[in-house]
Amino acid sequence: MRLRRDYRGFTRGLRFRLTASYALFFALLLIGVATGFRQYLKTTLENQVRDDLNDEWVSVKGGYLRIHYDYTARKFFADWYYDETDKDETTIVGDIQKVFLITDGDGNVILDQKTGDRQVSTGYEDLGIDKPADIRARVREAVDASRQGAPGKSFWIPRRDSDGTRYMIRAGIQWDQNHQQPFYVALGESLADNDKVLGKYTVMTYVGVIPISLILGSLLGWFLAGRALTPVRDVAQAAQRISGSNLSLRIPTRQSGDELDYLVRTFNRMIERLEASFQQMKQFSADVSHELRTPITAIRGQLEVALFTAKTTDQYREAMFNALQDIDRLSQIVRALLLLAQAESGQLVLQKSRLNLCEVVEDLVEQFQIPAEEAGVRLTAGLPADCPAEVDRVQIERMINNLLSNALKFTPKGGRVQVVVNPAPDCVEIVVEDTGRGIAPEYLPHIFDRFYRVPGSGTAPTPEQGLGLGLSFVAWIVRAHNGKIEVDSTPGKGTRFAIKLPAAGVGSDTLELAGQPAA
Repeated sequence: MRLRRDYRGFTRGLRFRLTASYALFFALLLIGVATGFRQYLKTTLENQVRDDLNDEWVSVKGGYLRIHYDYTARKFFADWYYDETDKDETTIVGDIQKVFLITDGDGNVILDQKTGDRQVSTGYEDLGIDKPADIRARVREAVDASRQGAPGKSFWIPRRDSDGTRYMIRAGIQWDQNHQQPFYVALGESLADNDKVLGKYTVMTYVGVIPISLILGSLLGWFLAGRALTPVRDVAQAAQRISGSNLSLRIPTRQSGDELDYLVRTFNRMIERLEASFQQMKQFSADVSHELRTPITAIRGQLEVALFTAKTTDQYREAMFNALQDIDRLSQIVRALLLLAQAESGQLVLQKSRLNLCEVVEDLVEQFQIPAEEAGVRLTAGLPADCPAEVDRVQIERMINNLLSNALKFTPKGGRVQVVVNPAPDCVEIVVEDTGRGIAPEYLPHIFDRFYRVPGSGTAPTPEQGLGLGLSFVAWIVRAHNGKIEVDSTPGKGTRFAIKLPAAGVGSDTLELAGQPAA
């Protein structure tokens, strides 16, 4: 069973699959090239045979074969005319007479006047003499072609003898000496040598060259795949050394600019995000521990004091009242965390409706006038008459509440906070600007992160702000409305939040937050 698992693991490995794919492609390529070359070789050899038969046909037409009518015998005869003392002519005629057939237009084999032999070779008889009907059809077709100005009509006929040897037959017509009567002449040549060459090539290529080349190519592919995957194994080993305790480690790139370097850079960016998330979670744990410990400790102390020292109903009532206040604070913290978790997990669905944002902003500014007067901050609003938008009123009010709370909290006495709404054809812009302490540039990219608080931003935050959730809610609300938020801040001079929401009836893709992806 273990061997089977090891084998299955080996065959599923990337190196094995790369090698197998390379071997398969190499095998198909070799077979394709070998098959194409074999077909080319076969065609070349057959064309050579055709050229030889054409040369023999020219020799026959040139005078080696003469067909004449003998008035005494009242029949046609075919005679071969050549110099028997000439070796070249003897060789040419001998090659022609190895496989040949001469008949009249009806398919009857004619005779040699000198010897009285039938003008058909033993080799052709072994192939089988053509049927008279076929001969008549071919003669008629050749004669018609000749009359239409296309003499030399030929027929190429593949045949096999009794042993299965292939032959190529060239057939056509030849006229008698008076050019009155057409005769059927067929010359043939064996393709045994061609088949022998093709057979040797097939065995040598498909049994010898291709398997050996495939084995050597597979070994080379295995080696190259191993070399190519070595950097991947190095990356995997480096990744194994990374854990929750050493997320600061990074995998070095090879500076080659290839896909592996891209993978390494992507992996390093993922580790950076994980490290940031771990740091946020650690900060969150510390903040939550502090925020929850304070009310719990207060509740416990008040109840213990009431239990051991309270003697009157008023003393018990005061202890319970103070405990309920701390319980309410504790409840607000838990509720804020739960709400943000629901929002970012998609469980909180927006209830959009067509609203006049100017009226919503005006109501909220009026609600914050009293806290602003107590803080000695001037709160103003610049609002047009009408700013329609498709929004969720509850979430938009939460967004503006968080921005106004932060602006008032971090603006010193005598400062100014201004809210402006600017309508446009495709969007509505909401600007919250203050003259407070501002935010340093190195902190700006993180202000929308969950649980993040700008260092030195205050020591007495509200529960949501104390956990760094206020701007996280703002970011989620803007993103959920397919909007865009930009932040511009100068330390010591103030901060400006500009939010753009799609106008009523205008769709928009999710934009970016403060130059960072909104996700």
